[in-house]
Parts: sequence; structure tokens; C-alpha cells
Amino acid sequence: MLEMDFIREHTGLVRKDLEKRGQKNKIQLLEKLIEKDKQWRAFKIQADSLRMERNNINKKISDLLVKKEDVQVLINKAKQLPIKIKELDKKISFLKDEINKSLFLIPNILHESVPVGIDESENVEVKKWGCFDKKPNVIHHGLFAEKNNLADFSSASRISGAGFYFLKSDLALMEFALMKFAIDLLIKKGFTLINPPLMMRRKSYSGVTDLEDFEKVMYKIEGEDLYLIATSEHPLAAMYSDKIFDLNELPVKLIGFSPCFRKEIGKHSIDERGLFRVHQFYKIEQFVFSLPDDSWKFHEELLANAEELVQKLEIPYRVVNVCTGDIGSLASKKYDIECWSPREQKFIELVSCSNCTGFQATRLNIKFRKNNSKEFVHTLNSTAIASSRALRLIIENFQTDENTVLVPKVLQPYMLGLKEIPLKDN
Repeated sequence: MLEMDFIREHTGLVRKDLEKRGQKNKIQLLEKLIEKDKQWRAFKIQADSLRMERNNINKKISDLLVKKEDVQVLINKAKQLPIKIKELDKKISFLKDEINKSLFLIPNILHESVPVGIDESENVEVKKWGCFDKKPNVIHHGLFAEKNNLADFSSASRISGAGFYFLKSDLALMEFALMKFAIDLLIKKGFTLINPPLMMRRKSYSGVTDLEDFEKVMYKIEGEDLYLIATSEHPLAAMYSDKIFDLNELPVKLIGFSPCFRKEIGKHSIDERGLFRVHQFYKIEQFVFSLPDDSWKFHEELLANAEELVQKLEIPYRVVNVCTGDIGSLASKKYDIECWSPREQKFIELVSCSNCTGFQATRLNIKFRKNNSKEFVHTLNSTAIASSRALRLIIENFQTDENTVLVPKVLQPYMLGLKEIPLKDN
């Protein structure tokens, strides 16, 4: 979240940013927040003044008692002060809670290079890579997987519901190959591999994501203060909550490997039997804690890492600078890597790469020491590989006329040298 001091000093900037995001409905929230902050500060000044008055009266009483003078008037006055202070403290506490609730609803400040737009249709293309030739007769990845006995959607739906799947044989092997390929590449670039907890408490979770995600995206464990993680980014960010780094400890570069659990699901009909939007998948995530002055450099580095992974997989893609209406509340700037679907003749998102600046760190109270002061670190995250989407893209882009799927060369060493996935008998 944004610091109240920042909002107080840059109210005009925050208001302008809300307008750019198309969130004019939150301007009223901002105005109420500013008013509550004024009230909070006024009550706090009054309470502090009364505490000082109480201390002064107590000192006078002590001095007069030494002199054996009458102190009853002062004692009577002193008795009234704790009551007034207690009443003010209740107001201060209530307003502080209200201010914190409002702060969680104000989005991050956008980088100046973020394009203004209403929705994803106005994201700005930054670059393209690969060949985007049309491929006739591309079979839907789910149908191809079922036909070749590489997946079982019917059994998964029967025991778990729509949006789940069994991966089988060579396709299951390819999923693990994708994960190991991404991990190996990032370890060579100085990242540390982390297997995080798969559940988090609400307090920790509220520090790393939009509060609306609790209802829209995440699964809650019944009867427990625990949520299944939607991405390893979330526990990685929370891992260092209340931490104060020394300068020489930064940057911290992590690879998160985990299954991800999400309520979202793809469109009906054909995509119910597929891997595009599903409730459970594996993902490799890049995450960095950095000094504020270095975060934009690392944002480009994370994007370059993700591009390298996709290029080595030989999947055509484009990079887009995500516009104000599509960026979400946490990021100051976000790139998406959208890969080419030859079946649908359109781009689909594979990677999101965000610089959240100090937004998450403020919520989680993650700082670094700088001279005699402490400042909030910056946090950055980027997908490396999301297994289900990557498998879909490989099946579509590497289909042959012989009804097989070629294995990307970079994955072959992880698949026992297998060069193609042949037709299987059901």
C-alpha cells in the first residue's frame, strides 16, 4: 500500500493516478481518507497534549507535597484527564483502523511509461519474436491430448469437477521437463530455488494481493485461517515480512516452484476439456527484493529472463506494456508476454512481469537500512513458466501432419531424449 505520509503530501498525484486508472469511484474514498487522517492527527495532538498536561500536574503535585501545600484541586483535575485521554484514544484507534482499511483500497502509483487505456485491447505492443504463419487444421490441445491418451479430463471432472485434469505419459513428463528447464536456467543466473508453503494465513495474504482476490480467486480451507496459494509469488513476498535488510543483503533473487490453486476457469464448451484456465497448475515464478534505485533495472532483467525461456522453447510471442485499465492495483508497471495460438489465430498471455515498487513491502513492513534511516524495499515478480499454458502452446505450435507433437529441442534432454510425442492407442 501507499504510505499515508506520501498520500498526504501528494494528494493531487494520487487523485490524477486514480483518474488514469479509470477509478474515479475511488476519488471519493481518497477524499474521505484525507479527512479521516486530519481528524486522526487532530485527536492525536489533543491526546498528546493531555498526556503532557497530566505529567506536568503530577510533577506539580509532587513538588507541592514536599512543601506540604494543598494539592486537592490539582488532584481533582488530574483525575479527569485519564477519562478524556481514554475517550480520545478510542477515537484515534477507530480512525487508525478506518485509515488502514482505506489504504488497502488505494492502488499503487503508476510509472509514467504506462499507457492509458480502458482494457487489455489498449495494451501497447513493445516487440514481437518468431514466425506467425497460419497453420491449417490445428487440433485443439485438449482434444489432441485425449485422442493420444495424454490426458483424461472426464475422470478428473468426475472426481473433482470441471477445471481439473489428469496428465499422462509423455505429456506429464513434459510438464516436469518445463519446470526443470526453467529452474536450471534461473539458478545459473543467480536465483535461489524456494519450495514455499502451499497455504497462507489471511493476515499475511492481505499484504501481497488485492483484497478482492480473496473472494474471486483463492480457495479457503474450511474452518481454518488458511488459503491455498494462487502463486508462489505470494509466500515468497511474505517470507520476509517485518524484515530489515542490510544494504549488502540486497538484491534477493528467488525462484518459487509450486502448484497454484485458483477459482478462475476458462470459457464453456471446448475449453472445459483443456489446459488454458484451470483450477490447478504448476508454475515457476521469479521474485526479487531490491533497492528502490535498482528496481527498474531488475524489471527489465526479469522480462529478459522470461523472454529467453520462451525463445528457447521456440514459441512465437509478443511483449505488451499493460495499460492503466488492465494493470491491477499492485503493480506500478507490468509487461505481459503473449504467445501465439495458431488454432485461434490470436495471442494468449503466458507471462506477467511486474514492478510493485514499495507497495507490497509497505504492507508487509519489509525495509532496508540506509545510513541512519530505514526505507521500504521494492518487490518485483515475473512468471517464468506456467505449465498448463505452456503445454497448450507447445501442442498447438509443434503439431505435425502425422498427428504427433515435436518436443522442443531444449526440453529433449529432460525427456530421456524423446524428440516427439507419438500417437498413442486409447
